[in-house]
Amino acid sequence: MEQETTLTVQDDNVVEMTYILTVDGEIADQGTLEYLQGHGNIIAGLEKGLEGAKVGETREVLVEAKDGYGEHDPKRVLPVNRNSFPEDFEFKLGEMLRIRDASGHVFQAIPVAVSEDTVELDLNHPMAGKDLNFKVTILSIYPATEDQIAAGSVRLGGCAGCSAGCDDPSTCG
Repeated sequence: MEQETTLTVQDDNVVEMTYILTVDGEIADQGTLEYLQGHGNIIAGLEKGLEGAKVGETREVLVEAKDGYGEHDPKRVLPVNRNSFPEDFEFKLGEMLRIRDASGHVFQAIPVAVSEDTVELDLNHPMAGKDLNFKVTILSIYPATEDQIAAGSVRLGGCAGCSAGCDDPSTCG
């Protein structure tokens, strides 16, 4: 265990942390997360802001929208024919939907407007365009295994922070 105290957050190290995410002055999420540094398991701005941290260190990291979930893109707000949904489907404005397209891809969308013929769906991440304030405490750091590095993830066959075994960190949740 002595080696652990000399490690810092750097590429190819597994990092366990607690975090509190505040957005617009409100706590949006909090918890414990284990991830593989340098492999895109967490948003780029947070990963960069944690470089060099040591076990026991607490950092406050401001991640600007462009380095988090990106800016809100108005081109990702699309009208969809209501006939694409079951007749009795109830749309709740502002509530996240999981939708499957004709190719079978599942994605998230938020209905922002509903008319008799169309539904306007916002395909942006719900945190797009928002600055993210993280308060992070590093709990442990250890070198990743060769298999973890090859997989690009702490959990072989899935993304970090997700017990569902998904393959895409952007849809993890």
